[in-house]
Amino acid sequence: MSNETQAVPASQFMKKTLGISEAPYEAYLNYGYALLAIAGADGEVSEAEMNWLLNHQRMVGAPEELMEKYKSFDYKSAKLEDLLPKITVDVSSWSSTRSLLYHAIQMARADEDYSSEEQKAVKKAAKLLNVEDDIALALGRLVDTEENLTALRKALLRTDVLGT
Repeated sequence: MSNETQAVPASQFMKKTLGISEAPYEAYLNYGYALLAIAGADGEVSEAEMNWLLNHQRMVGAPEELMEKYKSFDYKSAKLEDLLPKITVDVSSWSSTRSLLYHAIQMARADEDYSSEEQKAVKKAAKLLNVEDDIALALGRLVDTEENLTALRKALLRTDVLGT
């Protein structure tokens, strides 16, 4: 795609969960890059974390051609301050910084090993993103709660049962 500012329609999921109906191609690209930079701040993006990113980006409507760009992106040398200005959507009140931090926490936990290095990287990212400490803490607790609700749903619907 030659015009990186061309609007790309959001998925129904993104419309329903965030109220966003479209974003520039460049915003999808750089949102994924920013997530890689945050989740990879501990030196590695695991296979589970990369799979989380690819699945998430597909779910929100990112163009499929971006998936290969994410896989080859040099997240170790990326600078969030360069990526953030390129992340815009059609909702002026949307907080890209809070959303990035929320999704970065989810991505970092995708491999079920939210290491102390990753937690430090998320705290550092919160500071760089100017997300207040109480909001960063609440976003982490939101991810905890959502994981617990998923486990509860699986138990109630009998898709996850105790071993015998």
